[in-house]
Amino acid sequence: MKIAVLVKQVPGRDAALRPTADGRWFDEAEVAFEANESDTYALEEALQIKERAGGEGEVIAVSLGPERVQKCLRDCLARGADRAIHVTAAAAAATDPYTTAATFAALLKEEGCDLILSGVQSDDLGMGQTGVLLGELLGMATASLITATELQEGAIRVKRELEGGWSQWLTLPLPASLAIQTGINQPRYPTIKGIMGAKRKPIDTVAAADLAVPAPLQHLERLFVPRKEKRTVMIEGGAEETATRLADVLKNEIKVI
Repeated sequence: MKIAVLVKQVPGRDAALRPTADGRWFDEAEVAFEANESDTYALEEALQIKERAGGEGEVIAVSLGPERVQKCLRDCLARGADRAIHVTAAAAAATDPYTTAATFAALLKEEGCDLILSGVQSDDLGMGQTGVLLGELLGMATASLITATELQEGAIRVKRELEGGWSQWLTLPLPASLAIQTGINQPRYPTIKGIMGAKRKPIDTVAAADLAVPAPLQHLERLFVPRKEKRTVMIEGGAEETATRLADVLKNEIKVI
């Protein structure tokens, strides 16, 4: 059983993001980065699936980004991943979900993975598309919002979260690509033994430019902080005129009714 887990490094939730002068991205100098939360659940689920399969096979952590991404991959190795692959790129700002998925597809098509797990969405851009697109590009069965898994012979049974408190069970043939929902399990912490062992585990490096991927289908035009405005409008007149004017403002200008 070979399982690849997509892990993205994102700005910490308490980080103050300040756009650069050209508005192309944010200033990373004062930002602390961490692993995307839902991806940690995907990694834990991969480790548990391997354990339920008797410990056979391997779990591969895969990430795209600059040099700082290696810290995130080392953490995955400390938690129990067997090896890691770092696809080097200048910055994640230049990628869209399709380009990211195509990059991973070009990388993983020779790995022969039985399963590819990803978090349901990233904490920074929140697209929620990469795992599903990757499965489609590799010809795999795909499913998202997974809240439980059961490995079967040549297949995997999964529970999907639906709207209104509903869920459904599906059986997918292997290989499959699954987007894991936050809260599916309790991610383990790296142990001292795991941290020491992670230093001996390999991180393979592949340049994104060396992979045959299509041009991006979308790009970021400008990143900016919304301007806040505060103004007071006095509505004068009789009761009927004031009520009519107030209703018009609430409906057509503020758009709350």
